[in-house]
Amino acid sequence: MSKALRWSERWFRFGLWIVALVFASFLIGLGSNIVENLPRVEQQLTLEDFLDRDAAAALRAEIEAARLARQAAQEAHDQAQLKLNIARSDASTARDTFNNWLATRRATQLAEQDRELVARSAQLDTLKAAERQALAAVQAQQQALLDQQQAESRAETRLNDMRAAAGGRYRDELRSQELRVFAYRLALTLPLLGVAGWLFARQRKSTWWPFVWGFIYFALFAFFVELVPYIPSYGGWIRYSVGIVLTVLVGRYAILALNRYLERQKQAEALPDVERRKELSYDVALARLGKKVCPGCERSVDLANTAIDYCPHCGICLFDHCTACNERKSAFARFCHACGTAAKS
Repeated sequence: MSKALRWSERWFRFGLWIVALVFASFLIGLGSNIVENLPRVEQQLTLEDFLDRDAAAALRAEIEAARLARQAAQEAHDQAQLKLNIARSDASTARDTFNNWLATRRATQLAEQDRELVARSAQLDTLKAAERQALAAVQAQQQALLDQQQAESRAETRLNDMRAAAGGRYRDELRSQELRVFAYRLALTLPLLGVAGWLFARQRKSTWWPFVWGFIYFALFAFFVELVPYIPSYGGWIRYSVGIVLTVLVGRYAILALNRYLERQKQAEALPDVERRKELSYDVALARLGKKVCPGCERSVDLANTAIDYCPHCGICLFDHCTACNERKSAFARFCHACGTAAKS
């Protein structure tokens, strides 16, 4: 805040800046809600929207049926494997028993044991047949399980191929939808930015400047926060191009503003001293003097040097003498600081 302002005026200005920020915050909140809900204007797309629904449903039903059949085949295989394990255990136990008995018979060489040898051999053959039968059942269930797994895999492959074919169309449509939503945001943001630019150029020093600056902050936030992150990238081409365009526009405005400022300064420095001081606002002149620069040309001046009464750069009068007491005073002061006499107009 300028040191030339009255104490109460400083606090009033501080309060008005708070009003500007609060006004901007409410506008930003409203704008954020609007921008956030803009995608709802478009239908929410999913990959399923681009699939042949009947064919996809048939494939899913086939996959589900194959899955259930695979589970049933797996359970049957587990049961058959258990039976095979039992048959192998029984055959192995019987074989060990037979071998032990056969060793005993060789030691005793009893003829009456020949019929028992035949019976034990027949029993062992029966157990081996049961083991081979159980193995055949396991192999049959393995084949059934493999068939169901392959059927499920084929159906899933066809469904994945269908999804892959639909994925390209889905991505294209999603990109088009994103561009449309971005166009909605752009259509909302650019007019706000244009209005903010007009307000900055024409109304930033008006009576209602807190609302003007609040709207300017809101427009800048809407552009740089609500719009820029959604600019399509396309490998960076769009973002860099937008950055170049914005830089050129801002740079052009800055260059033209600088040239206009220098032209105004040149014309002002060509005016007589009295007219130049009348053109300067009292508060602006005191603020510039407080920064130790010339109020007329804004160049640095050694104001502490009592020998300097005129700006060495533009020639404007900086210090004169009171008409009543002849005290040296600021040429921009309205009253003499020594005797209080009003300065000559």
